[in-house]
Amino acid sequence: MDDGAGSEKQVMTTYVFHQVDVFAAAPLKGNPLAVVAGADALDDAQMAAFANWMNLSETTFLLKPTMPGADYRVRIFTPEEELPFAGHPTLGSCHVWLAMGGVPQGRDVVQECGAGLVTVRRGGDGLAFAAPPLRRAGPVDASDLEAVTRILGLSTDRIAASNWVDNGPGWLALMLRDREALLALRPDAQALGDWRIGLVAPWDPARDGDAAQFEVRAFTGGGTVFEDPVTGSLNAGLATWLIGAGLAPDRYIVRQGTVLGRMGRVRVARDEAGFWIGGDTVTRISGQVTL
Repeated sequence: MDDGAGSEKQVMTTYVFHQVDVFAAAPLKGNPLAVVAGADALDDAQMAAFANWMNLSETTFLLKPTMPGADYRVRIFTPEEELPFAGHPTLGSCHVWLAMGGVPQGRDVVQECGAGLVTVRRGGDGLAFAAPPLRRAGPVDASDLEAVTRILGLSTDRIAASNWVDNGPGWLALMLRDREALLALRPDAQALGDWRIGLVAPWDPARDGDAAQFEVRAFTGGGTVFEDPVTGSLNAGLATWLIGAGLAPDRYIVRQGTVLGRMGRVRVARDEAGFWIGGDTVTRISGQVTL
């Protein structure tokens, strides 16, 4: 009987698998990440197929490094494409690598990814990665600004500033004048297209409290349109822009995912070595996957 699988028997391999919650301020309130360890035998098509099947914002695969100085290599896939860099996959992948007994060559962990080498610090308040250089920065031109404000249903008088903050995924950022307007946004998903739009607004201590200083939202198109729960790459780009432009202090806390019922918490800091993006990472699922 032909079961549709073909006459050749497919060889399966079992891999260590973890699912972690990144930037989690409370259980199940961060951004989930699937991590497959020891994945060197998997080819591009297998990685892409598994990431599509998982249907999380990103799935990563831990591999042996190929660049001098790297402790491990990671490949990062969305359900539709591979990314050169992403923030919550960097923290989540490093967390899993360390939990599996990984020992860095130096004081800090050095991750190899499509964007090059990324340093990850370990400290009492968790892991933090060094924000990679912006591939595109500077003002947003009038035509692009008009396009994204139309998609967002946002009047220009609500915008305090705008800038490109592309460190790999392609983020265009808008700073709104108040958090209330940010939380009220309902973008036109059909019009989002290939845009990756990040938005940030300050908290009002009198109204919003002091648990954070900024609220962030992230919208991505190019296939499955969705709002990302908590976004490391965007927060890294925003930090480079906002702190560099004097729009934010050298240290601040971001809350993200509020509209989605999440409680993402991102720690941002600048020191003499650069901009650092950190947060709590917790393993929620450990086991095996056969591919």
